[in-house]
This record gives sequence, structure tokens and C-alpha cells, in this order.
Amino acid sequence: MPKKIKLVPLTQLESGETGIVKEIHGGQGVTKRLNALGIFPGIKITKLSSMILHGPVVIRLKNTELALGFGMANKILVQKDGYCEN
Repeated sequence: MPKKIKLVPLTQLESGETGIVKEIHGGQGVTKRLNALGIFPGIKITKLSSMILHGPVVIRLKNTELALGFGMANKILVQKDGYCEN
């Protein structure tokens, strides 16, 4: 029986942690916007920093740094590096 993959919102990663995007919880608008920014399931992202009290979340994907609003970042579910899928 395969183990259940532990997914966490991007906002719950610590600064410097890396994960693989597995799901985006949001409507078509949110999904299209994130896809246009290069964020889609399967992409590896690193959380660089975030502000306290629901401020923007800064991430790196490939060679690009992006700032996302807390609400949008919270809709991105990632699998932390180090957690296997089996």
C-alpha cells in the first residue's frame, strides 16, 4: 500500500526550504495566473522569505524570484524535499 504524500501549503515552508508543487487549489483565474508565472504541478520551488502576519511570500523557481500574496501562496500545495512518494 503506497504511503500518502504529505502536502503542505507553500506558506508553511520555512525560509530556504524547497518543495515540488503538487496541487493548486483555486479557480481558473488563480490557476491561469500561477501558470503564467511558471508555477504549475511538478515544478521545484524554494521559499526565500515571508513577512509576518500574512505578508508577501518570496520564492525562487529556476532562476527567477517572485513575490506572491499570502492568499495566492496559500493555495499552492507542495511536497517538501525529502518526502518520498512511495
